[in-house]
Amino acid sequence: MSREIKLNTPLQEEDVLNLRTGDKVLLSGHLYTIRDAAHKRLLQDLDQGVEAPFNMQGAVIYYAGPTPAPPGRVIGSAGPTTSSRMDVYTPRMHALGIKATIGKGRRNDEVKSALQEQKAVYLGATGGAGALLSRCITGSRVLAYEELGTEAIRELEVQDFPLLVVNDAYGGELYVTVRQ
Repeated sequence: MSREIKLNTPLQEEDVLNLRTGDKVLLSGHLYTIRDAAHKRLLQDLDQGVEAPFNMQGAVIYYAGPTPAPPGRVIGSAGPTTSSRMDVYTPRMHALGIKATIGKGRRNDEVKSALQEQKAVYLGATGGAGALLSRCITGSRVLAYEELGTEAIRELEVQDFPLLVVNDAYGGELYVTVRQ
């Protein structure tokens, strides 16, 4: 039976360890949008001794490339992108302190192992609902790589952002559970 859990960022280890596959999460606080190009640049910068543009300890990454804000809004559509494209970067991001990632679709075995080793989770956002999800975003600002446009690293402030626990820190996976 799934539960509904309200969480605030940054996430603590006990927050993550309380989550189980299938739980509904209403997340409030700050998320950081990072996609393919920004992941690559960020990790290259870190390798060269450049400080990250945000505190990674307990942070949550959202795989999204928000569209420009229409008049009167803080952001445009902000739906999730396919997470598997970031799988090559994800284990290292978790080792750097990231406690959760948000996207859509399945993760590879290396990511699932990293979630267990680093006590982290993968959360699913509803694909195709970017306009609705943007209603939960109360603030937005570019932190790094502005020249990447929608793929820049952006800090989003969210209130009760609706998510599902797809992969928990114990090896559970929603897609397997649903099939069974």
